[in-house]
Amino acid sequence: MTTRIFNYFFSLIFLSIFSSQLLAIEILKSQMVKMRDGIHLSTDVYFKGDSTVPRPTILIRTVYNKNKTFDWNPVWRQLIEQGYIVVIQDIRGRFESEGHYKVGYGRREDGIDTLDWIVAQPWSNGKVGLSGCSYLGEAQVVLETTKHPALVVGQPQSAASGYYRPGRAWQSFSGGAFELAQTAGWFASNGSIIFYGPNLTGQARSHWFNSPQAKHFRMLPDYDFKKHLANLKSLPTIDLLAKSHAYPSDYQLWRNRSPDDVYFRNMDLVKQDDTVSVPNLFFDTWYDYGARETLMMAEQFRQSAQNKNTQHQYVIIGPGTHCNFPQKDDELTAGNRPLANTAQPYNQIQLDWFNYWLKGQENSATQRPFLTYYVLGADEWRTANEWPIKNTQYQKWFLSHTSEANSRLGGGRLVTSPKSSVAQDQFIYTPENPVPSLGGHTCCTGTDTGAGGYDQSTIELRQDVLVYTSVPLKQGIEMTGLIKANIYVSSSTTDTDFTVKLVDVYPDGTAYNIQEGITRMRYRNSLREPSLITPNQIYEIQVDLNASSNYFAEGHRIRVEISSSNFPRFERNLNTGQPNHLGTTFVNAVNSVFHGGDKASYIELPIIP
Repeated sequence: MTTRIFNYFFSLIFLSIFSSQLLAIEILKSQMVKMRDGIHLSTDVYFKGDSTVPRPTILIRTVYNKNKTFDWNPVWRQLIEQGYIVVIQDIRGRFESEGHYKVGYGRREDGIDTLDWIVAQPWSNGKVGLSGCSYLGEAQVVLETTKHPALVVGQPQSAASGYYRPGRAWQSFSGGAFELAQTAGWFASNGSIIFYGPNLTGQARSHWFNSPQAKHFRMLPDYDFKKHLANLKSLPTIDLLAKSHAYPSDYQLWRNRSPDDVYFRNMDLVKQDDTVSVPNLFFDTWYDYGARETLMMAEQFRQSAQNKNTQHQYVIIGPGTHCNFPQKDDELTAGNRPLANTAQPYNQIQLDWFNYWLKGQENSATQRPFLTYYVLGADEWRTANEWPIKNTQYQKWFLSHTSEANSRLGGGRLVTSPKSSVAQDQFIYTPENPVPSLGGHTCCTGTDTGAGGYDQSTIELRQDVLVYTSVPLKQGIEMTGLIKANIYVSSSTTDTDFTVKLVDVYPDGTAYNIQEGITRMRYRNSLREPSLITPNQIYEIQVDLNASSNYFAEGHRIRVEISSSNFPRFERNLNTGQPNHLGTTFVNAVNSVFHGGDKASYIELPIIP
C-alpha cells in the first residue's frame, strides 16, 4: 500500500511538472501568412517567454498536418527551452492552408515568402535554421537552393526525395519500373488534394481555426488503408487508388508518366547543378529508399561550396529504416536482422548543430568527417572523408553453376573468375504469381515487413528465383559503396523485368537482404524513350542496386538472387509490351540469364581494404 501511495503522489508531481512545462511553451496558432499570389499558409509559432524578444528560428514546412507535428522530434521542445522560436507550417493546399496542392511544385516561392514573413516578426533575429524528416527534409533542401539571406543552417533527415536523379523522381521509379507499394501507398494515405474547411481567408480563417468548434472539426475523413492493400494485385494499376476509394490525389497523373518525363524534370526538386548557401548535417539509413541520393546531394553541395560555411556538409547513415534514428539500441527499426551498437546521440547532435550555427556556441558540431556510417553485419560505426570512399576496390563476383540455378537448392555459384564457356539458367515468370517482397528499401507501404532486413531463405526456394552463392568466406570483407550487376539476359516476350538482390548468408543458412535493384527491359537504353526487345535475343543490361554498407564475415557466404518480380515493391511487368499501368491481361515469360565465356554476368561490389 505504501508503495502504491508513493507512486500515486510521484505521478501527480510528475504530471504537475510536465503540465507546467507544456504551459510554459506558448503557441501563436494558425497565423495566416500571405504569399505573393494572395494565398495564405497556416502557420504555428511556438515560443517561451516574451514574444517580442528577437531570437533564432527553426522552420518546419510540412505536408502532414502541422497540428500533429510538434512532438515528432523532441529536440524542437528542447530548442524552445533554450530560447529558440519553432515555426511549423502547412504547405500550400494542405490541411489549414489555402491553395491547391500539387506534389513537388511551387515550394521555393512559398518558402521565400515565409522566410520574408519570419524576419519581419518582432520575435525574429533574422537567423533561420531548417529541420524535419522525409517530406519535411525534402522541403529543406529545396528551400536552401533559393539562397535566402535569412537561411543559416539545415539539418535534413531522410531528405533524398528532394533530389532529382534522372529516372528516380521522388524515388517512385527504379530502373524504369514503378515503385508501386511505396508510391501508391503514400498517395493512398497522404496524397489528398481535397480538405474540408471554412470558406474563409486571411484573418477570418485564422480566427475560425482558433475557435472552439475547430477543435472538433475533421478536415480529412478516415480512410480504411486495408482496402488499398487488398487491391494491390488488381489490374490495371492506374485505377488502384480509385478501386479502394482513396482520397482524390495526383496518383493517376503521376503514374501516367515515363520515369524521366518532363513532368518530373520540371518538379521543384534539387537538380544536379543546384548549389546552396548553408551548411547541412544529413541523417539517413541504409534500409531507407535514398541513402545514395543523400550522399550525392551532400557531396554536390560540398564540391560546389561558395564559402567556408557551405563546405560544412556532413552525413550520418545508420542501420534503420525511414526516419528511424535510435537514441537507444532497442529503438531500432530494421526488420528482423540482428544488429547491435545501432544508437547515436542524435538529439544532442542536433542541438549542438543548431547551437553552433545559430548561437555561435563553441562545441564539436563541425569536428567530424564528411561521412559517419554504420556497417551492417559488423555492428560498427566508421568514418570517411569522401564519397565514394577513397581506395575503394571494385570486385567482380561472377555467376556460374554446376547445375541449374533455380532456387537455393540448385547449383548456382558465385565465383571470382568467370567460366570459359557460356551457360544458361532459365525460369518462367508468371505475373499472376510474382516473387513476394520481403523487407528492402522503401517506406510508406503500410505493411509490417515493407522495409528492413529479413530472412529471404523461404523465397529462395521458388523455381522462378535463380540463386548464386559463394563458398564460405575465409576472411571477412567490408563492402561500402555503389553496387551494380552486369548481366546477359533474354526473354520470350517483347518486354519483361529482371531483378537482382544481394544477400548475406549466415553460417546457419539465414539469408538477409542487403540491397536490390531492377531493370525494366523497355527502359534498358533510355529512361525517357522506351524501346521493346526482340524475343529470344540476348541483351547485356546493367542493374543498379544503389548503395549500402555490409560486412560479410568469415564463414558467411555472398549470394545473388535473380528473378523478374519483386512484388508489391515494384509494379509487375505484364510481359505484353503494352503500357503496364493500363494493362488488364498478361502473358508468362520464359526468361534466361547467361554466364561464362563472352557472356560473363557478374555483380560488382565496392570493397574497402
